[in-house]
Amino acid sequence: MNVERRMKKLKAKLLDIRIGPGAAILSSDVKKIHLEFARKINDGHFGARKVWRNYLPRLKYHNPAISMTINRTDDQEGPATLTIHFAPHSKSTSPTASPAPTSSTDPSTPPPDYNPSRRVETIDMKHKQDSEILSRLLELTKATPYEASPDELVELREVDDNKMRSDRDKKAQMRLNQIRKQEEALLAQAKGAGKLEGASL
Repeated sequence: MNVERRMKKLKAKLLDIRIGPGAAILSSDVKKIHLEFARKINDGHFGARKVWRNYLPRLKYHNPAISMTINRTDDQEGPATLTIHFAPHSKSTSPTASPAPTSSTDPSTPPPDYNPSRRVETIDMKHKQDSEILSRLLELTKATPYEASPDELVELREVDDNKMRSDRDKKAQMRLNQIRKQEEALLAQAKGAGKLEGASL
């Protein structure tokens, strides 16, 4: 593979990460996304695997500060979940907010420095299509889809054109190889017939 072809292949891979399903900016309060699913696709883990392979790289590219972890298990009958961790809510500093009570005698009253624990949302991915899982993820994280720039759209058309040309070249080469094999088989058959005819003389 020459340098030019390798560069085109690398360019296509980078473009595929930047745009497409899953290319989105998540809300600023999202701190971590964790996927847990089985190694094989049996028993409803096919959607989870597709989310991991196809969408997570794009999400990570556009949200580098968000931790994204994966745990692949050997338990095919186990759960397939996507867990979203949100940052804790900050205490209200509004001048109209009621001052926090200072009494510690009432166990139902939070202390003055109380800060609610972080919110966690879980998506059950088992037996679900990858598009359904992605839609729910974008909804929960209030994500903003990434809009491809005009230059990226031009690059995408070039990549598509190159792929079409490459597919045509592969088909043409396969056809030539098939014809060559047929000719070689006919030639071998003719040589074999010639030897038999010579031996009969």
